[in-house]
Amino acid sequence: MMYDAYQSYADVSNRLRLAAASGERLLRLWTSTPYASPARCFQAYCELVALLGFTHKRPCYGIDRIATHDGAFVDVVEEPVYATPFATLLRFSRKDAENLPRVLLVAPMSGHFATLLRGTIRTLLQDHDVYVTDWINTRDIPLAAGVFGMDEFVQHLIDFIRFLGQPAHVVAVCQPTVAALAAVAAMAEDNDPAQPASLTLMAGPIDISVAPTKVNEFATSKPIEWFRDNVIGVVPRGLPGAGRKVYPGFLQIAGFMSMNVDRHANAFMDMFRHRVEGEHEKADRIRTFYEEYFAIMDLDARFYLETIETVFHKNALSAGKLLFKGRPVTPRAIKKTFLLTVEGEKDDICAVGQTLAAQDLCSGLRPYMKSHHLQAGVGHYGVFNGKRWDNQIYPVLRDHIQNSV
Repeated sequence: MMYDAYQSYADVSNRLRLAAASGERLLRLWTSTPYASPARCFQAYCELVALLGFTHKRPCYGIDRIATHDGAFVDVVEEPVYATPFATLLRFSRKDAENLPRVLLVAPMSGHFATLLRGTIRTLLQDHDVYVTDWINTRDIPLAAGVFGMDEFVQHLIDFIRFLGQPAHVVAVCQPTVAALAAVAAMAEDNDPAQPASLTLMAGPIDISVAPTKVNEFATSKPIEWFRDNVIGVVPRGLPGAGRKVYPGFLQIAGFMSMNVDRHANAFMDMFRHRVEGEHEKADRIRTFYEEYFAIMDLDARFYLETIETVFHKNALSAGKLLFKGRPVTPRAIKKTFLLTVEGEKDDICAVGQTLAAQDLCSGLRPYMKSHHLQAGVGHYGVFNGKRWDNQIYPVLRDHIQNSV
């Protein structure tokens, strides 16, 4: 019922947004004149109406070329190299480079598409051959493909790492840090020859008992039955994944936005004002952010509920109770993979200390194989996007990868 109601509303509002987008394009022709203030205001209004709504299709990565360290530009090739019903492994490679370190960038499955890491990919491409877990929107996956839970997530990462071959390097951002550590631990226990040379865990909930955030507190404030009864929907008829139980992306993003209502409202007002005053570059930056932010994906209900239960309710990895296919996950078994943990001083989603906890769990690693970076002045997204990521965090990650080969 919940998802049906949302889809019905979306179908109607999308028509209004399309009309507003058409109006905005027409009015744009008039606003270049010095006497176009009323038209410019209405254009800005139409632009807001067209923007304020969710989409369910992955945006383009748009990484056609990058700037190298010497300021030159080089073309980038994007190609799918491995696929399952739930994910495509995308490779981004520079045309001018060979034999660069292979990096598996593990994107979160948390309501947004992997394109949210576009800036992370661009920076990594300066020195690496980059492979990205491009998760598929669950509402587009037929029921016949089966279910997707935490075990399937971890197995995907193991399969992707094996596909890359040695020496591979894994970089996990936010939510999948738990699965990435579990995958590397399972490979270590099996003495898998494809064990990665390095593992980087960035701003992830390895131990949520350390300085719990509002996100942690909400996840633990209600029993798992509450989440099963109140936030799980069924994909409506007419969509490829009809009948599949999901945690809808619109609930996830609505929840995130409710935590910072004033900030988002001010951003929309700023965009309107910048557009009316002719400050188009500033308005375009805000619009680009929200076009990405409002592109949402659903999560398989099993994966979502297992994440809530194991990562937040039981804090299972830190407590030594996390299982992968029925057997305990043992991070201390990792002995060959260099470990880097990265945190942001002002992170209000994964607080300082939650990712650092992986250092103690990986007690089988020699001290020189473990390092930690705490970045001053950044929140959650600043850990993997923005100037401090480019200029201060990335050099640490790059050196970590180079020193682990």
